[in-house]
Amino acid sequence: MSTLTKKDFQSDQEVRWCPGCGDYAILSSFQTVLADLGIPKEKFVVVSGIGCASRFPYYMNTYGFHTIHGRAPAIATGVKLANPELSVWVVSGDGDALSIGASHLLHAMRRNIDIKVLMFNNRIYGLTKGQASPTSELAKRTKSTPMGSTDAPFNPMALALGANATFVARSVDVIGDHLRGVLHAAAAHRGSTFVEIFQNCNIFNDKAWVSWTDRAVRDDRLVDLVPGEPVVFGSAERRRGIKLDGLDPVLVEFEGDPPADILRWDPSRPDPSLSFLFAHLDQHQDFPLPIGIFRQMGATTYEDRVYGQLDIARQTSGPGDLQALLRSGTTWTVE
Repeated sequence: MSTLTKKDFQSDQEVRWCPGCGDYAILSSFQTVLADLGIPKEKFVVVSGIGCASRFPYYMNTYGFHTIHGRAPAIATGVKLANPELSVWVVSGDGDALSIGASHLLHAMRRNIDIKVLMFNNRIYGLTKGQASPTSELAKRTKSTPMGSTDAPFNPMALALGANATFVARSVDVIGDHLRGVLHAAAAHRGSTFVEIFQNCNIFNDKAWVSWTDRAVRDDRLVDLVPGEPVVFGSAERRRGIKLDGLDPVLVEFEGDPPADILRWDPSRPDPSLSFLFAHLDQHQDFPLPIGIFRQMGATTYEDRVYGQLDIARQTSGPGDLQALLRSGTTWTVE
């Protein structure tokens, strides 16, 4: 098989988002990662719902579906069950995934079906021109909330962890190396995969994440959760780490190597309690916002369980005969 490049995954369609949209950077990283995997283009399927992010299938030289609002996880589930050999990716926005599509997302995650959900979070409805979304901040003024939103926002990481997704991660549109690393890890995982990607909508919610992701502040405002590594962050002049005092996180400043009591990150723990704590870490005063891999654990997938039942049925009852089944039991002849 010939080596694939990023260009091999670019379709002949003109990429059209608003100039400066974070979707451009995500698309570029995504195409690069798929090329790196060494898997034929025909083995990929990209499924989207409705929203700005839903254009992805048009721009990918793979199989794809542009489906209906919020239902992308359900359709992706059908694709994976029909052909488990496919690498199935769902591309969705915070409105599409967490509003009308919330129940479909949660059930896909709890089943542990091997689909990869990429949720672009810009904290706004961009396609419909700037209404509050399920992740918009409390008191956020938008076209649909002119006096400020009275809804408490969803925490996407906590939501995915609560649904028992076996891979949960977060990255940023403009931090390309980090995003590509997370996407590589997501591609390698077998099971329900949820990746939140901070994405800027420069038209209707510009600089939504700049307080954390701007180059001038990101070293001190973000902490990268790297499996097997100490939980440390900060600039070269101010190194900091996080340890635990019971269930309470504690900030530690240090020079040189991290102290022995700094927490070493392990996303493979079956108990998601620590991942839940870090999903809410930024609610603690002066603590950074975590990115990276929150959870990464192995478990039997939904499609394996389904096909396992089919194998047992064939072994006990034979291959089956659809026509005989349709004509079994009480039948009527209509004249």
